[in-house]
Amino acid sequence: MPTPRKWAYSFGDGKADGRGDQKELLGGKGAGLAEMTRIGLPVPPGFTITTDACARCHSAGGKWPSGLDRELRQALSKLERTCKKEYGATHDPLLVSVRSGAARSMPGMMETILNLGLNDRSVEGLAEVSGSRRFALDAYRRLIMMYGSTAKGIRREHFENAFDLVKQTRTRDRLERASDERVLDTDVNAEELEQLVDDFKRMYREYTGEQFPQNPLDQLKGAIVAVFDSWMAEKAVTYRRVERISGLAGTAVNVCRMVFGNMDEDSGTGVCFSRDPSTGEAVFYGDMLINAQGEDVVSGIHTPEKLAELKTLMPEVYEQLEAARAILEVHYRDMQDLEFTIERGKLYMLQCRVGKRSPVAAFKIAVDQATKGLMSPAAARRLVKKKYLPKKYAVAAAKPVITKDEAIQRIEPADIERLFYPVLDPDVKGDELERRWLGQGTGAVPGAACGEVVFTAEDAETRATTGAAAILVRKETSPEDVGGMYASAGILTATGGKTSHAAVVARGWGKCCIVGCGALAIDYNDKTMMLGAEVLREGDAITLDGSTGRIFKGRIDLVRPDAPPEYRTLMGWCDKRRRLKVYANVDTPSGAEKGLDLGAEGIGLCRTEHMFFDTSQPQRIRAMREMILAETPEHRRRVLEKLLPYQREDFEGILTVMHGRPVTIRLLDPPLHEFLPHHDNPAGQQAVLDELNESAPSPVRQPPPEDSDTQQAFETKRMTIEDIRRRVDQLREANPMLGHRGCRLCISYPEILEMQVRAIIEAAVNCARNRTKVLPEIMIPLSIDPKELSILVDRVRVVADVVFKEQNHKVKYLVGTMIETPRAALVADRMAEVAEFFSFGTNDLTQLTLAISRDDAGRFLPDYVDPTKAGVFSDHPFQSIDIEGVGVLLKMAVDRGKAARPKLKLGICGEHGGDPASIRFCEEIGLDYVSCSPLRVPIARLAAAQAAIMVKTAGTRIVKSKAKPRSVVRPGRAKGRTTSSSRVAAKERATKRKIRRARA
Repeated sequence: MPTPRKWAYSFGDGKADGRGDQKELLGGKGAGLAEMTRIGLPVPPGFTITTDACARCHSAGGKWPSGLDRELRQALSKLERTCKKEYGATHDPLLVSVRSGAARSMPGMMETILNLGLNDRSVEGLAEVSGSRRFALDAYRRLIMMYGSTAKGIRREHFENAFDLVKQTRTRDRLERASDERVLDTDVNAEELEQLVDDFKRMYREYTGEQFPQNPLDQLKGAIVAVFDSWMAEKAVTYRRVERISGLAGTAVNVCRMVFGNMDEDSGTGVCFSRDPSTGEAVFYGDMLINAQGEDVVSGIHTPEKLAELKTLMPEVYEQLEAARAILEVHYRDMQDLEFTIERGKLYMLQCRVGKRSPVAAFKIAVDQATKGLMSPAAARRLVKKKYLPKKYAVAAAKPVITKDEAIQRIEPADIERLFYPVLDPDVKGDELERRWLGQGTGAVPGAACGEVVFTAEDAETRATTGAAAILVRKETSPEDVGGMYASAGILTATGGKTSHAAVVARGWGKCCIVGCGALAIDYNDKTMMLGAEVLREGDAITLDGSTGRIFKGRIDLVRPDAPPEYRTLMGWCDKRRRLKVYANVDTPSGAEKGLDLGAEGIGLCRTEHMFFDTSQPQRIRAMREMILAETPEHRRRVLEKLLPYQREDFEGILTVMHGRPVTIRLLDPPLHEFLPHHDNPAGQQAVLDELNESAPSPVRQPPPEDSDTQQAFETKRMTIEDIRRRVDQLREANPMLGHRGCRLCISYPEILEMQVRAIIEAAVNCARNRTKVLPEIMIPLSIDPKELSILVDRVRVVADVVFKEQNHKVKYLVGTMIETPRAALVADRMAEVAEFFSFGTNDLTQLTLAISRDDAGRFLPDYVDPTKAGVFSDHPFQSIDIEGVGVLLKMAVDRGKAARPKLKLGICGEHGGDPASIRFCEEIGLDYVSCSPLRVPIARLAAAQAAIMVKTAGTRIVKSKAKPRSVVRPGRAKGRTTSSSRVAAKERATKRKIRRARA
C-alpha cells in the first residue's frame, strides 16, 4: 500500500519535518527554514506546503488536492500550540506571514504578505498586548495593502498614492513640515493610520466588489491560492522559459509566525551576506533598519543603515548574528544571503540561501574558502565563550570549508566571461539608463560598446581609419562584411541568433554583438535606423550592452573590470587538473598574443580567408579578387604570387608568437563568390571594377591563349563590368554552403593549395632558421572521402618537399583534415589512414547532420528548444553539441579513427569548443584538445578541469553511442578480411562486456 502523500511540513522548537536537501519538495525557502531549525538557529515556527500541492492544484484546474485543507488546519493547530497563541484571536492574536518559494529563485513570483490574521477585532487585541495602537494599525494597513495587491491584483500604486495623500495633507500639516522636508511613514500617527485603514478597506471593496475578509482562515487560504497562482504568472513563466528552467513541480508556500521588527527602537530588520558579494572579502556585509519591517529594507523607500551599525546599537544581537553567519556558511559551505528580524532584542532568522555574487567575488570566495577560514580562531573562540557559537562550528569556521576541486566546480562560465568584457559603468544611474533605452535584442557576445552608427562595412572601415569607434548596424551580416565587422567596436543586427554569422565572427574577435533585434528597421538608402519612436542617422552615437541585449541612445561610459589575483590562482589549479589541451581560434599574430595571454596552448583553427580582409592592406583583397577573375591557371598562378608574401608574412608572425606550440592552419574554405560583390549589388561590382582597373599595374583579363601575340594584344584591354558580372554569375550557387568550397576548391584550383602550402612551409622554415620552434599543422577542410583527401595530402607533401629542397632546410609538420560532414565521420577509419589529425568542425557537422542552417535557424529553432512547444532539444544544438545525433557521429569517428591510427591527434574547433557541456563530452570521448575563440579560452580551461574532475569522480570515460558502427567491406578486399570498422565494433563489444562484469 503506497505511503499517503504529505502536503504540509512543520518546523519550530528545534524540530522540523523537512530537511535542507528537499528543495524540490519544499522549495528553497522552505528547505532553508527547516534546515536552520534543525541545526538550532532561532527561526519563527511555521509550516511549508509542498511544491507538489501546487502542481496538483494546477493539474486539477485550481482545486486543492484531497487532504490539503485538513493538513492545513492540523499544521495551523500545531503552530498555535507551539506559539501558545490562537490564530486571529481577539486578544494577543497569532499572526502569520505567507511567502512563495520555488526550488529555484525566480522573479515574477508572489510577493510576501505579512500580518495575516488581523481583522477589525484582532487589531484591537494586538494594540492592547503590544502597548501601541499605532503599531497595530500600521500592521493592519500593511496587510490590506499586501493582500489587496498580491492576492487580488489591485495595483499597489493605488494604495501608495492614498498613503502619500495622508502624509502630505494631514501628517505634514500636523508636524508643520516645510514642503521640501520629507515625511516618513513612521511620522504618521495612530489617528491618521486609522483613517488610512478605512480608506484602504474602501478601496479594496471598490476594486474587488467584496469586503476585506474578516475571517482569518479565509485570509490564509486566499494567500495560499495566490501563491499557487503566481507559479503560472506571466513573468514567472517567461523567466523559466528564458532561463530554460524545467522539471520543477511548482512553488511551495511558507507560513511563518509573524515576528515584528517595527515594535520599537529595540527592534529591526535586515538583509546581509556572510561575505561581501561585490568583492568577496570575508566581511559581514548588509543593510538594516531599526523599527522597521523586512519589506522596508528591500523596497528602497527608506535609506537603510550599514549592518556594522548594529554592533553599536545592539552589540549582543550583532554577535548572535555573527554566530549565525558562521554556522550557516560552514553548514552550507558557501557564501550565504540571510534575512533576519529583531523583535524587542531577540534575533530571528527568516531566510538563508546561497548568495548571488559578482564575478570578482566568485573567484575570491572560491579561493578563500578552499585556503582559509571565514574568521580568525580568536574571533571564533570569542563567540564560543559567549555561548553563541557551538565549538564544532568554531573550529570549522577558522579552516577551509571546501577543497580546491570543489572551488573549481563552484565557478560558472559566466563568471569568467564577465571578467574580461567592457561593461557599462556601474556608476551610471538606473533612471539615466531608462531614459536612454531604445530597444532590446539578443545579447550574442557579452560586454558593452559605444560608437557612431554606420550601415555598411566600408563606412565602418573608413571611420576606423580616422580613429572613430563605429557600431555596424545591419539586417544581417555575411563574409563580405568581415572587414567592417573587424573595424567596428560593436555589431547590431535585426535578424539572427547566437550562432548567426554576426555572432560567430564577433565572438571570435571579442566584439560586443547584439542580434535578432526584431524591432529594428533599417533604411540603407537614407542611412537611417528606427527603434520604437526614435530615428537615428548615420553618425549618431549608440551604446550596446551585449550582456543583456539592451540598446541605448548616445554614449555611456564603459569600464573594463580587472581580473582579481584569485582568478590566476584558481585557473592555475584548473591547468594542473585538466587533461584536455585548450587552443584558440585566431587568424592574426595579435590574436595569437591575446590567446596566449588568456592561456591558450596552441592554435586550433587559423582561417586563412580572414587574412585577405585586413583593412590596412587593401591590396590583399584586391589580389584575391584578381585571382578569382583570372580565366586560366597560368594567370591565377601569377596573381597568387602576389598573395604569397602576405600569407607567408602572416604565418611567420603567428608561428613566431606561438614559438613551438601547435598551429593548425586551415586552407581556403569559403566559396569564391564570397570575395566578390553579390549579383544584387551592382554598385559594389562597379567599385571593384574601378579599383582593379585603376590599381592593376598589369592586365587583369586573359583570353584562352591561342598564341602569344593574340594573348599580348588581348591583355592590354581593360576589364569591363560585363566581365565582373559574368564571373559573379558563374560562381553563383543555389546552396553555396554545400557547393564549391573547402577542399573542392583545391581539387578544381590546385594552384590555390600550392600557394598556401608554400607560404606555410616557407614561413616555418624562415622561423626555424631564426631559432624559433615551429609546429605547423596543415588542415584540409570539408573532405568527404579518403581518395579525395589523398590527392590533396599528396599535393601538400610535394609542395613541402620542393620548399625543403629549395631552402635546404626541413621542419616537422602535420597534415590532417577537418571532419565536418557525416560521410567523413562514417568513413573515419579510412580517412585516418591518410590524415595525421582530425579537427571536428562541429558548426558544419551540426548543420549537415540536422539539415538546419545555423544562419536561418533563429526563426524557428527556439521552438525546438522551448519545452512548452516542441521541446526536441534540451539545448541549442549550435551552442551545445547534440549528443544524441552529432555526438554519436563524433564518437564513431573518434573510435574508428583511433582504431586505424592509434596516435591520431583529435580535437574540435567549432563554436562548441568553448561550450562547457560540449567540453565535458569531448573529455568523455577522449579528444586531445578543444579550440575556441580567444575570449572563451579561460572558460574552456575551467570546463576542461571540471570535466576531468567529474570523470575522476565517476571513474570512467565511457560514453555509449546509440548507433553501432557496422563493418565496412572495401572494394578490392576479400570479404573475410577484418577492416578498421569491424575492429572498432569488436573493441566496443569487448568494452561493454568489461563494464557488465565490473558492475556484476
